[in-house]
Amino acid sequence: METMVTLIPNLYFPILIGVGMYFCILGMINMIDMKLHAVPPTVTEGPLVSVLIPARNEEQNIERCLTSLRNQDYVNYEILVIDDNSTDDTLGILQRIAREDKRVRVFSGKPLPEDWFGKPYAMQQLSGEAKGEILVFTDADTVHNPTCISWTVSNMQNSKVDFISGYTKQKLLTFGEAITVPLMYFLTTIVVPLFLNRYFRWSFFSAAIGQFIAVNREAFEKAGGYTTIRNKSVEDMYLARLFKRLGYQTIFLDLKKQIRCRMYTGYRAALEGIGKNIFVFFGKNSVLLFIVAILVVVFIFLPFPLLFILWFIQSPFFIHVLITNSLFTLAFIIQYLDREIPWYYAFLWPVIFLNYLYVGIFSWFRTVSGKGFLWKDRVVR
Repeated sequence: METMVTLIPNLYFPILIGVGMYFCILGMINMIDMKLHAVPPTVTEGPLVSVLIPARNEEQNIERCLTSLRNQDYVNYEILVIDDNSTDDTLGILQRIAREDKRVRVFSGKPLPEDWFGKPYAMQQLSGEAKGEILVFTDADTVHNPTCISWTVSNMQNSKVDFISGYTKQKLLTFGEAITVPLMYFLTTIVVPLFLNRYFRWSFFSAAIGQFIAVNREAFEKAGGYTTIRNKSVEDMYLARLFKRLGYQTIFLDLKKQIRCRMYTGYRAALEGIGKNIFVFFGKNSVLLFIVAILVVVFIFLPFPLLFILWFIQSPFFIHVLITNSLFTLAFIIQYLDREIPWYYAFLWPVIFLNYLYVGIFSWFRTVSGKGFLWKDRVVR
C-alpha cells in the first residue's frame, strides 16, 4: 500500500510535464506546418470560382461580407447567397446588392426537410446552382481580404489538393467569447497532428473550420456533397473526414491574413453555437465524452489548483506543477500571438478548460434530453 502511495505521484507529476511539453511541441509544429505549406496569392486568372454563402437572419453581417467579396483581385468568380428563410431584412439586403452586381446571385431557401440540418441543406442547395470548378463555402459573418479568392486558387493549385480549410482571424470582444471561442484552437494544440495528414489516409488527421472551406467541384460531387452529412451539426469536420476517407487530398492552413470573423456576440451565443457541436464531435458517444472530460480534469485543469496546494504544503512536487503550468501558459501564449489574439488572454487557460468541461456537459445534457440547441432561431437536436 505504501509503495502505491509513493508510486502514483512519482508517475503522475512527470506525466504532467510530458503533457505540457506535448502541448507546446504539437502547437508549434502545427503552427509551422500551416504556414510552411501556404503560398502567397499570385493567381488572379484561372478556373471559375463559386463563393457560396448561407444566410439566415444575417442583416447585421451580410452586406459587410458581400462588400469584401465583391472587391477581389481574382477575375473569374461568382457569388451565390441563399436566404435561408430569414425573418429579418436579410433577403431585402441581398436583393438590393444583386441588382447592383450581376456576379451576385440570390436564392430563397426551400423549407427544411426533417432529415436535414439547416446549414448543410443550404450549402447543398447552393452547390446545385453553382457553375464553378472550385466551390468556396463561407459564412455570412466573415470579412474577406481582396486577395482571398486568389489565395485559394493559388494554394489549391500549388498543393494539388481537393479540399482546403484553415483558421481565420477571430475577433473577441467580450469575456464570454474569450473563454469559449479559443476552444477551436484545441484542435491543433492538443488533438490533431496536422503534418501527418499528408502521409496517412486516416481521416483523424484531417481538419476543417466551417468559416472557410474550398473544394474541387468534381471531388465534391463524387463524394455526394452534403447529402452524406445532412444531419451533422459539425458538418465542416465531417466533410473533411469524408474527403480524406475517400482518398482525396486535404490541407489545413493559416487564413488569418485572408479572412476575419466574429463568431459569436457574447457568451450565450457561444455556448449554444459550440455546445451543439461538442457531443456530435465525439460521435454522440457518452462514454468517450466522459473519459475525455476526466482526462481534461486530471491532466489539464488539476495542475492549476495543485500549484497553490503544493506550494502551501511545501511539497517536493511543487516544481513539477510549476513547470507544467508554465508550459501550458507558454503553449497558449504561442497560439494567441500566432492567431493575433491579445497574448494576455493566454493566462485564462484554466478558466477556458473549466468552461470546456461545462460546455461538454451542457452539450451532452441538451442532446440526450432531447431539448437541443437554439441556433439561428431553429432548434438543433
